Amino acid sequence: MRRALKHDVGVNGSNGDSAAGHRTSRTQDGGPAPARTRSTAPARGGKSRARVRMTGKQRREQLLEIGRSVFAERGYEGTSVEEIAERAGVSKPVVYEHFGGKEGLYAVVVDREMQLLLDMVTGALTGGHSRELLEQAAFALMDYIDTSTDGFKILVRDSPVAQSTGSFASLISDIAVQVEDILGLEFKSRGFDPRLAPMYSQMLVGMVALTGQWWLEVRKPQKAEVAAHLVNLAWHGLEGLERHPKLVGDRKG
Repeated sequence: MRRALKHDVGVNGSNGDSAAGHRTSRTQDGGPAPARTRSTAPARGGKSRARVRMTGKQRREQLLEIGRSVFAERGYEGTSVEEIAERAGVSKPVVYEHFGGKEGLYAVVVDREMQLLLDMVTGALTGGHSRELLEQAAFALMDYIDTSTDGFKILVRDSPVAQSTGSFASLISDIAVQVEDILGLEFKSRGFDPRLAPMYSQMLVGMVALTGQWWLEVRKPQKAEVAAHLVNLAWHGLEGLERHPKLVGDRKG
């Protein structure tokens, strides 16, 4: 059980995220007094915000979600510990207690997002045909952009601090390594030099990733159409482009 946070003190002086007013008071005739409401702390602008009782783990997750949102909205430089603490309804020392500061919080957010994207892309590569595999990689990246837009915005920015999993470019390299093995087998079966597979995997994954960055802003055309055109270029090259490319896998949207 995590100990109560030293700096997360309620307005009545109690430790942790406990609510004020647990002790039952009595009226002059000996009967119980009406129950007191949970204490509130004034927020910026004069509004009152009720403190929410949380465990240490719950508070950490809350700070991560809020930090993720603010980093995506304002960028690393534009984000302050003060704003994150205010949105969470805690004091700044609580953020320092959990993460050691803004850099520590940012590092955890980035690591989580990079792992999520890597898992989604590599987990999607289940098809047996190389063209279908490319479709799956394209869909996986755009699915991530759809479901974790804030995370993707954070990943595509340059990181101001060293991350244990590196930069967005290194993440793309990690995904390309997964594709490399599949391409190597495909090259070997077609009589191509399998030593070229790492280079081609970087080309393919990089093309999909950069297209995803562009699609994040425009969101047109639809996801399936973007995937079809990506595969069209990668599979046929400029000389053999299909005018109306079609998806070959089971997924159509």
